[in-house]
Amino acid sequence: MILSVSRRTDIPNHYADWFLNRIRAGELYVKNPVNAKQIRRVDLSPEAVDCIVFWTKNPSGIIDRLDELHDYHYYFQFTLTGYGRDIEPGLPDKKKVLIPLFRKLADRIGKERVVWRYDPILINDRYTAEYHEKAFSQIAKSLSGYTERVVVSFLDMYTGIQKDMERFGVGEAPEGEIRNLAGRLAAIAGDHGLEIVSCAEAMDLEAEGIRHGSCIDRELIERITGKSLPVKKDRNQRPACGCAESVDVGAYDTCPNGCRYCYAVRSAARVRANRERYDAEGEMLCGELQK
Repeated sequence: MILSVSRRTDIPNHYADWFLNRIRAGELYVKNPVNAKQIRRVDLSPEAVDCIVFWTKNPSGIIDRLDELHDYHYYFQFTLTGYGRDIEPGLPDKKKVLIPLFRKLADRIGKERVVWRYDPILINDRYTAEYHEKAFSQIAKSLSGYTERVVVSFLDMYTGIQKDMERFGVGEAPEGEIRNLAGRLAAIAGDHGLEIVSCAEAMDLEAEGIRHGSCIDRELIERITGKSLPVKKDRNQRPACGCAESVDVGAYDTCPNGCRYCYAVRSAARVRANRERYDAEGEMLCGELQK
């Protein structure tokens, strides 16, 4: 079994205590986001977990506690973009805090186990294609030697984010603009020795130098674990997603990062209400296990 920790919320940043407590307990419970009455018990024993895939924008909550995962294989998807506080209000300074944290994490666990995500790419009057090219180049230079791969994707206009995106003047970028920018990003990545792949991108960008990628990547996991995994494509993700099947242990409407493009948060009020229910000793994230 592969654990996804988590597409739905930033557990390494905000809920590391809970997750590590559950690791020690050997199990957790997770609610089906489609059917709240359906609860799944997840076996967290080292024998049951082939690999843990962490998703984060700030690993500060877990980076100094990785020794507690000595019996597990894992890697990180670390999102670093060029956006300011208008789009990512809950994150610390990128240059002063997050880039040094990325380097520290890579030094600790190896550059092959820290994947850089520059995603999603949204375009408006401030965050133009030229802006993204410059920001991507600066970050790539800062991370050169600290990662092997960068994952990119262009914004999908989910129903829940449309109002925020309209408020920031963000719309669907023309295909030609996407292709031109993709080609420039691929060239920059190549200059810094980085493999560049796309995440759940319906558009074929092979000609621009970006192949379809997998965030929960069976090949990478097999390289990390040293064993073959007979896992299938995750049928619960979007058709263009190439991820291997996994069990996500997070919960929607629990992440306080506040990113305006986030599909996993319906409102800040829901996040506040759920975080009031957070118990680091609980069996579920931001919820209680009922009879």
